Amino acid sequence: MLTTRFVNGAPNWIDVGTSDIEGAASFYSGLFGWEFRSAGPDAGGYGFFQLAGRTVAGGMPTAPEQGPPAWTVFFQSPDADATAEAAQQARGSVPMPPMDVMGQGRMAVLADQAGVTFGIWEPLLLKGIGAAGEAGSLCWVELYTPDIARAAAFYHSVLGWETSAVTFPDGVYTSVHPAGTGDDGMFGGLVPLADDPIEAETGRPCWLPYFGVGDTDAVVAKAVELGGRVRMPATSLAGVGRLARLEDPYGARFAVLKGDPRQT
Repeated sequence: MLTTRFVNGAPNWIDVGTSDIEGAASFYSGLFGWEFRSAGPDAGGYGFFQLAGRTVAGGMPTAPEQGPPAWTVFFQSPDADATAEAAQQARGSVPMPPMDVMGQGRMAVLADQAGVTFGIWEPLLLKGIGAAGEAGSLCWVELYTPDIARAAAFYHSVLGWETSAVTFPDGVYTSVHPAGTGDDGMFGGLVPLADDPIEAETGRPCWLPYFGVGDTDAVVAKAVELGGRVRMPATSLAGVGRLARLEDPYGARFAVLKGDPRQT
């Protein structure tokens, strides 16, 4: 389960790069009640989404040459430089080399063997997001990948992840957790890209963040009202909860979930 008791290998930050940060701020304010606060004049437009005074995500304007609008999930690293080197050794890549961030920590953007980008955050003053696993905050992450075994081996080598099989009525799900934490540390899963018609349609492996909500159907309706798009309607899954996949007005994809993904 995602919490703010961060351990190495677990998600500890998330941000969205968008073509319209003011428009995105308005969308997520209407959807989740987030307030966007600038990180200051030297931050290049970067800012923080806050909910009840706690930071739940970051956001920044991006140019077309930086790729389409998207959410990026960051995982805790004890040493960003060493983790970046491990990614290269595991046949991944480092699109954005490690860099210091205003004395708050050290970050990098890496890519796995399938080309899926993700971030790493080595915390200093800023430990991570201020809320997780509750309504309005990050609660789960999923990797849609062409090869689960290959992805599991990559992330084990780079971030120390371990996997376990969770059996549901419609099949077996591969969950992931930081080394040594067991099932209580589960924060996400690996999904075969070809087996998911929604993500397979894009032909693009990706990380998909889930945000907790109190009422999935109401959030879906609100997203449409605010100019978002429904990629998967609200659906109930036994042992999971009620979820939906959405896209904000600028193309960044995410999912919403009511219920703990581990519940039985």
